[in-house]
Amino acid sequence: MSEITLPSVTTAKGDLWVFGYGSLMWRPGFEFRERVPARLVGEHRALCVYSFVHRGTPEQPGLVLGLDRGGACRGIAFRVAEKDRADVVAYLRAREQVTSVYREVMRSVWLENDARQRVSALAYVVDRGHVQYAGRLSFADQHRHVVQGHGQSGANRDYVTATVKAIEAEGFRDTQLHKLATMLHGDAHSLHAPAPAEDRENR
Repeated sequence: MSEITLPSVTTAKGDLWVFGYGSLMWRPGFEFRERVPARLVGEHRALCVYSFVHRGTPEQPGLVLGLDRGGACRGIAFRVAEKDRADVVAYLRAREQVTSVYREVMRSVWLENDARQRVSALAYVVDRGHVQYAGRLSFADQHRHVVQGHGQSGANRDYVTATVKAIEAEGFRDTQLHKLATMLHGDAHSLHAPAPAEDRENR
């Protein structure tokens, strides 16, 4: 679980693996040679990042996903050709690090293919010391922020819906996100809908 530095990630030899767990699953935005379902252990997917740019504003923050401490996360590993490594890293930094809310790290991920091999992949983990770290918000607070959020990349609700569809396409579920997507679909205009009883406590 090592931090990476500018030279190592951009100039290392060989192809680069990138782990996507949110919007990268359905809109990677870069060229890749291979796309494989993968599992990362040690961090989990959570709506734990206030969005001030892509899906909200500082005045009306939205919520986007981060990898937060503990558990595991299923997502997608993309294999990038060595010749494209520097360009893809530059693209990801411009996209993910607008406000430096993530730490750029290398993580071991297990590919869910026939070989079941472990690879080291570039991943973006939330910085818990950053002002945009939301922590473990209640379900009702998550819903409120997602309903209000709208930024340079569009409506926050569309981000959540697209991520849930991408997760379903891979054949698994994320309970918290699926419940939120269901509420957004059934109560599109409510800012203060009550959370189901089992979700009133923080995870």
